[in-house]
Amino acid sequence: MLKKFSVLLITGSFLATCTTTNPYTGEQQVSKTAGGIAVGAGIGAMSGLFVGGSSRAQRNAVLIGTSIGVLSGGMIGNYMDRQEADLRTQLQGSGVSVMRSGDRIILNMPNNITFNIDQDAIKSVFYRQLDSVARVLTKYDKSIIDIFGHTDSTGNVIHNQLLSERRALAVSQYLNSQGIDRRRLSIIGYGSSRPIASNAVEQGRALNRRVEIQISPLTAN
Repeated sequence: MLKKFSVLLITGSFLATCTTTNPYTGEQQVSKTAGGIAVGAGIGAMSGLFVGGSSRAQRNAVLIGTSIGVLSGGMIGNYMDRQEADLRTQLQGSGVSVMRSGDRIILNMPNNITFNIDQDAIKSVFYRQLDSVARVLTKYDKSIIDIFGHTDSTGNVIHNQLLSERRALAVSQYLNSQGIDRRRLSIIGYGSSRPIASNAVEQGRALNRRVEIQISPLTAN
């Protein structure tokens, strides 16, 4: 416990020097670089996960030496198409949206099914959705997974940054507990720096409190 506290304390001190002011809202926010690397370094020391938006090349290099194998050429699109279709089937009516961007699949998990406000313990009702995701990720093991934590802008900017990182970590740990190789997982917390709606109203803040899972093909480069 003391080690964990020390890591977060050091991280928080570093972030305090890396805040910027949003020119549009006037709000204080942690810089994207500080959020991804400073906090990620602390969490990584405790979890052994890839952190801070680790590059695909880094994880690919680690996984290529395993028996998993990699995707190439025309295999990639077909593989991700089938994985997307399975995710849509598994998550239908769950509240999780499934989006496609090129060869990547993005799952948007809103706060009403993931975490209580200002908490990093996964809601019990969220286990079913994560179990469904884990089943698909187990079947399609030639993919890597980035988990992004986001908050609204309410409260202290450093608190939000750390909260978003802990939420991403909680999701990654749960997926790992369901058999997903942690070498496939990367976590990053963005705090309130990447809103998808206005933080001026509760409806917008609710949309901003979310976890995103980005699934990408495992390739040789």
